[in-house]
Amino acid sequence: MTSAAVVSPAQSPAPSPVDILRSLLRADFAVLVKNRRSLILSILLPIALLLVTNNARGENRLGGSLLVVGVCITYGLVSTSIMGYALSVARDREKGVFQRLRVTPAPTWTIMASRLAVQSVANLVIALVVAVVGGRIHHLHLSAEQYLLVLAASLLSGAVFLAIGQALVGLVRSADSVNSAGRILYLCLVFLGLLGLEGSLGATMQSVALWSPVGVTMSLYAGVLDLSRWSSHDTLSVVACAGYVVAGAALGIRWFRWDAR
Repeated sequence: MTSAAVVSPAQSPAPSPVDILRSLLRADFAVLVKNRRSLILSILLPIALLLVTNNARGENRLGGSLLVVGVCITYGLVSTSIMGYALSVARDREKGVFQRLRVTPAPTWTIMASRLAVQSVANLVIALVVAVVGGRIHHLHLSAEQYLLVLAASLLSGAVFLAIGQALVGLVRSADSVNSAGRILYLCLVFLGLLGLEGSLGATMQSVALWSPVGVTMSLYAGVLDLSRWSSHDTLSVVACAGYVVAGAALGIRWFRWDAR
């Protein structure tokens, strides 16, 4: 008696990480477009600040029209990264989205890389719109090189606040708690930037504000918008931004949990 040959059904090859990442990017961009209201609100907030500071007192208080534009871009990035991104990740975690994604062939790094990449694109959109509108409102004639430098600075500044948002969602489990903590952190950064940098809170708090995440990103924007005034402090601000990115990412990766339990 001869044994029948067993023919196994053809198996389709496993998708590559690049294909998986491409699919995740398409899905996350679709979610961003669907929830474009939050992106629009993140743009309207800094534009409102531009309108409020469109006077000699506001410009002098914040250090000039170029720095005003940097301040407004910074707060737009703070809003969408710390409050928007962190809360979105926390809510998806509570809904079990990440748990379902983890049973797919998608490597865990592609899941978070897709989220961060889409948010980085949103940050660039915010920075570009605010820079263009700010230039019109404050009668600035920015060159194409300056716009490119603003986008480059926005990549680094956005990474700073995304890293802080990732650390927040890593250290805090509940979406409601992330929402509350994000709002408190946002208000602290706003007041630290607006009042601390101008010296209203004293010399010590001014020094703290100068090297805070908001302070170093403001210095970065002021430097790239006027390269003729670039100083060693601006260089150290770039180093400080990189340090915040590394520290925030380390905390966010180390303590992040894929489920809310």
